[in-house]
Amino acid sequence: MHITGWNWTILWIILWVFIWPVFMIFLQRMRRKNRKDDGEVKSALDVLKERYAKGEIDKATFYEMKKDL
Repeated sequence: MHITGWNWTILWIILWVFIWPVFMIFLQRMRRKNRKDDGEVKSALDVLKERYAKGEIDKATFYEMKKDL
């Protein structure tokens, strides 16, 4: 199938009208997920501490990653 100039225009309109807003909403939710209750962005150490507290990483991994930070 050959895409003409008109078809490219329609594809760009679809991109800007539908896909771009969905992408922006996704980014906003990801940013909110990484914020503390007071609106402050979590530091890498805070995220690491949370992961350790949840049991996602073990003690050795925690200290190794902490040293890298």
